[in-house]
Amino acid sequence: MLANSPPPTLTVASAPFTARGIAAMGRRRFGFSLIELLAAVAIIGIMAFLAIPQVTRMRSDGERNLAISRAEALNLATASLIQIRGRTQAISIDWPAASTNDLRYAAVRPYLAYSETTLALYMPSGYSVTFPTSLEPLRKVTLSDSAGQIFY
Repeated sequence: MLANSPPPTLTVASAPFTARGIAAMGRRRFGFSLIELLAAVAIIGIMAFLAIPQVTRMRSDGERNLAISRAEALNLATASLIQIRGRTQAISIDWPAASTNDLRYAAVRPYLAYSETTLALYMPSGYSVTFPTSLEPLRKVTLSDSAGQIFY
């Protein structure tokens, strides 16, 4: 500051403590403004938009993994059928007598740790298996979905 200049003074127009300013400071705000609520809803909407495709993708991947796991369990159950019933009995008598996938599932069902009453209930929705027509040589079941065969 210069030695000859007068000290600065506050005018009424620039002072923060006017009658209106003091009255506004005394009031309390309750709740949120409309803009704040709209911003929160927009952020939640964007997060949901980004998250929902990931959740559905994880669910479909989980169902696919369950179908592969159940197909592998059917393969192990078929091998157990051959070991327990005997190769000749299983290959030449038991398996040819079971002519459909449901009858073949009924033949291997006692050898599964978890089994539903029918093959349609055992496999996840949208997936199907086809048992090999012959057990010699021993082959895996064929797993398929709406897009085609799944190699596992």
